[in-house]
Amino acid sequence: MKGKIPQVPAELDLVVEDAESGFCGAIVACDKEAVTLEDRFGKRRLFPLAPAAFLLEGKTVTLVRPAAQPQKGALRSASGSIAVEGLRARVARESRIYVEGVHDAALVEKIWGHDLRVEGVVVEYLEGVDDLPAIVEEFEPGPERRLGVLVDHLVAGSKESRIAAQVTSPHVLVVGHPFVDIWQAVKPSVLRIPAWPVVPRGVPWKEGVIAALGWRMEPADAWRRILGSVSTFADLEPELLGRVEELIDFVTNPGESD
Repeated sequence: MKGKIPQVPAELDLVVEDAESGFCGAIVACDKEAVTLEDRFGKRRLFPLAPAAFLLEGKTVTLVRPAAQPQKGALRSASGSIAVEGLRARVARESRIYVEGVHDAALVEKIWGHDLRVEGVVVEYLEGVDDLPAIVEEFEPGPERRLGVLVDHLVAGSKESRIAAQVTSPHVLVVGHPFVDIWQAVKPSVLRIPAWPVVPRGVPWKEGVIAALGWRMEPADAWRRILGSVSTFADLEPELLGRVEELIDFVTNPGESD
């Protein structure tokens, strides 16, 4: 029929414009009644899935909820491992993984939480690593009580590298990523930014990033936005992925020769 308005599945990341308001953005969520758009400034708005309510490349369309995709093969967790259905968390091991801050812990939980519950590994945050040698001593690591530590900005010559070098127990593994903050471990493309801004020395890093990106929000709100954009391991930089997998392997394989 000539002039019929086409129906288009509201797939994630499809860029459309609300015909009435002119609000333009990428689709970030869709349910049976509405679609959420996010513009290039990070602002989100909810619009009903009304007939002929959107423009796609300048042409009027009707957005419809995408059809559910059939599951193929084994279910995967956010880390890419095979998901264990009907999981009941294993009793926690004595071994632990420590990370620097609450943001680090939240990101590790979001991507590796399933794996950690399968293995019975608890992740705790330290609020910094300045007192790491004393923390390790208090933990009393041993062959069946291993400790893995994830450190931010663990690069040659950094303060963090000097602190990490003081930990010599064979039952403790200290690894790190090169990023100033765990925020940078999220790929810029996930947030639709070209790159993480370079913050001048002397400027608080998180506040400097927020200002450079033009985000009008507090660091806590910025982190919620960043974390909310992460869905799977593919959204993170490999420099973080490898280190977390290394720590999980270390604390779940006690008794191996060091």
